[in-house]
Amino acid sequence: MKYAIIIPDGAADEPQEALDGRTPLEAADTPAMDAVAAAGVVARACHTPRSLPAGSEVGNMSLLGYDPVKNFTGRAPIEAAAQGIELGVEDWAVRCNLVTVQDQIMRDFTADHISTEEAAKLLDALQEFVNSHAEYGPAVHFVPGVSYRNLMIWRGISHTAPFSMETRATPPHDLTDKPITDDFPRGPGSDVLTALMEKSCDVFRDHPVNAVRKGYGKLPATNVWLWGLGRAPHLQPFELAYGVRGAMITAVDLLRGLATLVEWKRIEVPGATGYLDTDYAAKGRAAIQALQDEDLICVHIEAPDEASHEGNVAEKVKAIEQIDRHIVGPLLDSLKSHGEWRMMISPDHPTFLRTKTHTHGNVPLAMAGAGISPDEFTAYGDTNAAKSSLAFDEGWRAMEWFIRK
Repeated sequence: MKYAIIIPDGAADEPQEALDGRTPLEAADTPAMDAVAAAGVVARACHTPRSLPAGSEVGNMSLLGYDPVKNFTGRAPIEAAAQGIELGVEDWAVRCNLVTVQDQIMRDFTADHISTEEAAKLLDALQEFVNSHAEYGPAVHFVPGVSYRNLMIWRGISHTAPFSMETRATPPHDLTDKPITDDFPRGPGSDVLTALMEKSCDVFRDHPVNAVRKGYGKLPATNVWLWGLGRAPHLQPFELAYGVRGAMITAVDLLRGLATLVEWKRIEVPGATGYLDTDYAAKGRAAIQALQDEDLICVHIEAPDEASHEGNVAEKVKAIEQIDRHIVGPLLDSLKSHGEWRMMISPDHPTFLRTKTHTHGNVPLAMAGAGISPDEFTAYGDTNAAKSSLAFDEGWRAMEWFIRK
């Protein structure tokens, strides 16, 4: 049996007036996704329990078949795993966005999609400040990632971390075009996080990187935004849990980290950007190639989520269509050449164009292949999923159904 999982991140949404009352999934031209729905079942799943953040860190953990209520320890530790950073029992990882805040408004949670090289230079300057202050000493380490997505590691062996699982911080992508005054970190250790965020304003203000960016008409990175903190998680290897070897294709460290934690192979695809300009076709080709050696291939595509964060309905529809044309369609054809196969299509969470943020709630699933009898639905989408009698209120249980039914 060969398995394929397609994750169009954040594709689930509400009906849109601009789309004549249809959701983006329903307005998009998706013959391949509809073929999967027609050949199998349409269902719904909730991957974001109300007790946890409605984010990709929770949603994707659930989608991969792990109960986030029992296993989730924070977003940043998952991304640390992606970079091969080992966390000791006293260590904490903290997500560190470079953002643009102007007049106390979150103007851009990506700092105008700052480059990886620019971000590294700014973090070097912040690290130099930290190294010169005894209250942080050797405990705080800023780790450059990709573009605005970076990490801060607190090594508790040198300075006991002041944080706890009660420490809370708002994701910056939930604050787009909103005031930040009431959304600074709160709870144990929040004063430390807030102080570092405020100090980064001073460090970044006159930095040459921002001077150059302003000269080109780009937004400056005004400061770091610290959130998503937690300690090292421990997930059972997927092959032990489900009896199948897997591989992940993604451009996002969060999914790379989850793949690392469940002992999946990570496949890096040139041209995969984690944004709207990603090379969809290259991802599709890489997935087809991976099926030669792997039992299961999972392809994660961030683009629909990014379009939602920008409130861009046309780009969201376009991203979904690109996923269908260049990934789902070719991969479905390839699966059929391997004998017995199954495919699942599922977002991790809804991301509403109206609010530009992740939200709790159901997402539509389509599952087809050997041993899965077709239901009455012939198209994939939010409305059909809402009508389906097949529902996974604990979304992580859908993987068991998909693999072992």
